Amino acid sequence: MSDTIAIASPADFHVHLRQGDLAALVTKHVRQGGFRLAYVMPNLKPPIANAEEALLYKAQLQAIDPTIEYLMTLYLSPDLTPDEIRKAKRAGIVGVKSYPRGVTTNSDGGIESYETYYPVFEAMEQEDMVLNLHGEIPSDAATNTCVINAEPAFLPHLRKLHARFPRLRIVLEHATTRAAVECVKSLGDTVACTITAHHLVLTVDDWAGQSWNFCKPVAKFPDDRQALRDVIKEGHPRFFLGSDSAPHPPHTKSTATPVHACAAGVYTSPILLPLVAQVLESFGALDRLEGFVSTNGRIFYRASASAGENVVIRKVQGKRVEEKWVEGEQSVVPFWAGRDLSWEVVE
Repeated sequence: MSDTIAIASPADFHVHLRQGDLAALVTKHVRQGGFRLAYVMPNLKPPIANAEEALLYKAQLQAIDPTIEYLMTLYLSPDLTPDEIRKAKRAGIVGVKSYPRGVTTNSDGGIESYETYYPVFEAMEQEDMVLNLHGEIPSDAATNTCVINAEPAFLPHLRKLHARFPRLRIVLEHATTRAAVECVKSLGDTVACTITAHHLVLTVDDWAGQSWNFCKPVAKFPDDRQALRDVIKEGHPRFFLGSDSAPHPPHTKSTATPVHACAAGVYTSPILLPLVAQVLESFGALDRLEGFVSTNGRIFYRASASAGENVVIRKVQGKRVEEKWVEGEQSVVPFWAGRDLSWEVVE
């Protein structure tokens, strides 16, 4: 095995870059982590609801780091109309993100019924925009639904949406279960799936009692993790990286109170490409690295890479992950803080 690997223009097809001073800190970590494209989530406060707001947000991100290609999304809400979809397409907006109500960060305005949005989905299908689905349903004791089975319980909605809109490109985000992998594989070429780096590592035992590993959807059982690894090792073209890298101020991650849970999110951006390389290497899939972090996602999103944008990583001994990144009054703690990586980005 070579001590260096060149990857064609890595692309992260699910990343949270926040806003304000926190965005000023974390946006620069996309490139630091080895990536050249960021598919940006819209769940800000308030959410990105229309093309004008998306373009303003994009300009703010470009002012922080103009070297990254930002693909922008809108938040699916009752205010989104077919006319706004057509306007967004003309403005270069790529997708629309659906969050079920209350299941993750800034999702209080999430949806409760997909049928309400059929006219929006029809316009998206016509305009060739992508529907990104946070694939869970809200916890409900009456239906025996909780964080462990919320993803499998969502999959009938995915099947129904695909059957109703077969030409609509749909991405099931951050899959965590064998059921999700098998569902996506069973559907057509217009349905794809993102997988995070941390879900390739974590299981329930790693987040139960450990707030830094807590995210939504939560990591599941070892067999579920194995299914994620197997589909990458297989090289399936409709599965690719979406980091769901989600920065939070450290005190909101490390602290819970009797009335407030800790924040949900794992932050991987500044170490992302070396982390993915190390994890894939650990289960014999390093030869699938470029497909997983670049080619598969770019093909599905029709986001071709510019010539000469290769990123090189090299094998190292004991590359220690920073304990914290700080800028001004903002700080973030990364996944695997204080641990060693065996790959690094060559600047």
